[in-house]
Amino acid sequence: METTSTPTHCPYCALQCGMNITPLPRGGVEVTERPDFPVNRGALCGKGRTAAQVLSPAARLTSPLVRSGGKLVEAGWDEALDRIAGALSGVRAHSGPDAVGVFGGGGLTNEKAYGLGKFARVVLGTSQIDYNGRFCMSSAAAAGTKAFGLDRGLPFPLEDIPRTGCVVLVGSNLAETMPPSLRFFSELRANGGTLIVVDPRRTKTAEQADLHLAPRPGTDLALALGLLHLVVAEGRTDEEYIEERTSGWEEARAAAMAHWPEYVERITGVSVPQLRQAVRMFCEPESAMVLTARGPEQQSKGTDTVGAWINLCLATGRAGRPLSGYGCLTGQGNGQGGREHGQKADQLPGYRKLDDPAARRHVAEVWGVDPDSLPGPGRSAYELLDALGTDIRALLLMGSNPVVSAPRAAHVEERLRSLDFLAVCDVVLSETAELADVVLPVTQWAEETGTTTSLEGRVLLRRRAVAPPAGVRSDLEVLHGLATRLGVEKGFPTDPEEVFGELRRASAGGPADYSGITYRRLADENGVFWPCPEVPAEAASAVGAATGTPAPDGAAPPPAHPGTPRLFLDRFATGDGRARFTAVAHRAGAEEPDAEYPLLLTTGRVVAQYQSGAQTRRVAELNAAAPGPFVELHPRLAARLGAAEGDPLAVVSRRGRAVAPARITTAIRPDTVFMPFHWPGEGRANTLTNPALDPTSKMPEFKSCAVRVELLGPPA
Repeated sequence: METTSTPTHCPYCALQCGMNITPLPRGGVEVTERPDFPVNRGALCGKGRTAAQVLSPAARLTSPLVRSGGKLVEAGWDEALDRIAGALSGVRAHSGPDAVGVFGGGGLTNEKAYGLGKFARVVLGTSQIDYNGRFCMSSAAAAGTKAFGLDRGLPFPLEDIPRTGCVVLVGSNLAETMPPSLRFFSELRANGGTLIVVDPRRTKTAEQADLHLAPRPGTDLALALGLLHLVVAEGRTDEEYIEERTSGWEEARAAAMAHWPEYVERITGVSVPQLRQAVRMFCEPESAMVLTARGPEQQSKGTDTVGAWINLCLATGRAGRPLSGYGCLTGQGNGQGGREHGQKADQLPGYRKLDDPAARRHVAEVWGVDPDSLPGPGRSAYELLDALGTDIRALLLMGSNPVVSAPRAAHVEERLRSLDFLAVCDVVLSETAELADVVLPVTQWAEETGTTTSLEGRVLLRRRAVAPPAGVRSDLEVLHGLATRLGVEKGFPTDPEEVFGELRRASAGGPADYSGITYRRLADENGVFWPCPEVPAEAASAVGAATGTPAPDGAAPPPAHPGTPRLFLDRFATGDGRARFTAVAHRAGAEEPDAEYPLLLTTGRVVAQYQSGAQTRRVAELNAAAPGPFVELHPRLAARLGAAEGDPLAVVSRRGRAVAPARITTAIRPDTVFMPFHWPGEGRANTLTNPALDPTSKMPEFKSCAVRVELLGPPA
């Protein structure tokens, strides 16, 4: 029997690596290389190679579950949907629409994120919707919007990285979080460019760098300001660029000049010679980039921190020019698209603002509702979770596992348990789903068609390759079934292409304009970069020239807008076309070490697990490579504790206690310990983390909190 391979994309990180899915004659499916996709050229990490194992019925949910007698038992779909609709309706009637919350995920396709946001606002009438992407790159989004007028993770494709002169990579261990992307940086160095890595740990990524700066956790803002101080002091600013393309420089420069090198050295632990070396490496080439990830972003001052790194780019003329610029390495598979189309507390589709009257009118017209019926902005992710069981009495949750992934996780778990009603849609029985009153088994990546938007801003088509197990439905079918039961019989189709067609109309004219993108184009072109408005064919040739992708000489004009792989080459997306400097100053983290908690904890990922581990922890090969949590600490700290490799350690913060074995290494600062956050139970790192929020982005301070470490004795 002949089998057919389906080209699609990995379900995990925002690289969205291309892969082929091939059904096997004796059952199951095989993941194979797909060399035609330019981001990974066939390369896959261990998570991608083993992704098909989670498709197995043995690894996932295949029937709805309802709580009966304190236990989850199998039920039919009608019973499960009726129970959810009845509970949501009852809470709304008794306590009002905002007593019902909705929590989404950065792994949902654009169609599902769009449908979830529409469901919350049109069917439930609630303002209380946000998603776990708030924990991913919201600080970078806020800073990018403030500086450039638009947030797209990377304003240029990854293929530009090997051709620039220098990359400063801040707070990213992409060798473990996005392994196929490391080749872009290897090619950069092979081409004569240099790589600077900023990270408190000497990670596998930092080992590839020409210069590794290891600041104390939570001091990235001071580091960026110190570098800008030296740029000014050494006469390395691009005054012509500043004059022609920016505003706010005088205030930003004055703020930076208060951060002289020796002061920054005391704050960060990065020596003055290293600061000067970094400035030389960044400024001497004709082009350079700064790329940030969760390190500088997951802080209570993350927006200001990213703004300071953007200031460094602007002061040196390294934004809106070829092979230069600031970019953010989005984490989750659809972290970019997930925040563009309405599941975020303050946004409508197309990255429109929910409090913008014109945006409300446009989207309401597409939805066929009165603009005044749409609720206003609601709580951010952690604020929403913190309100569970008090202001919010019922919650519908899709594609997230906050029991493991949220900061101050024990408190969040307690809040979830205090709800009157919790419904969870997921592929597996996650730690959060185990607390639910109803659990719905839903389709996953290879079992459904839909679009995602990668860290490049490239909209991609994931194709259905295999049929889901009997008893499993798509999230779109769930929304349709609930909307119908709640009295809204139209407006929630189950066909993803039909939903995408509506999304295109809703996004038209917005900052993230998808109106010129179709499923056919995505299949034919290996993705399309937004913004991509729908334009008359006769105007497309001129548009192509303006966006850097004109038709070849002698060729007919392209039939549609070609998409925008490179942003800001002519102007920024602000009202006057100028980028905005931000005047910022260093300030301490929300929680600094003291006599009781003398160390800093920082958290992150390991290569074999992904996010809360809900799916990867069900793959034997990945568990063999990374079986559980650990505490990484420096030999000097280990000696003070009397700890040896593998000894059980308790890490204690003001919020709780986590226990895991010691991993002793000189790759970490003596004043810092590290824990990966993929596991539940006693080794749950997010039991410890601080929910202090950035005032602008509402990003929690995952990357820095005060702890003490205790050596535990042998078990009794």
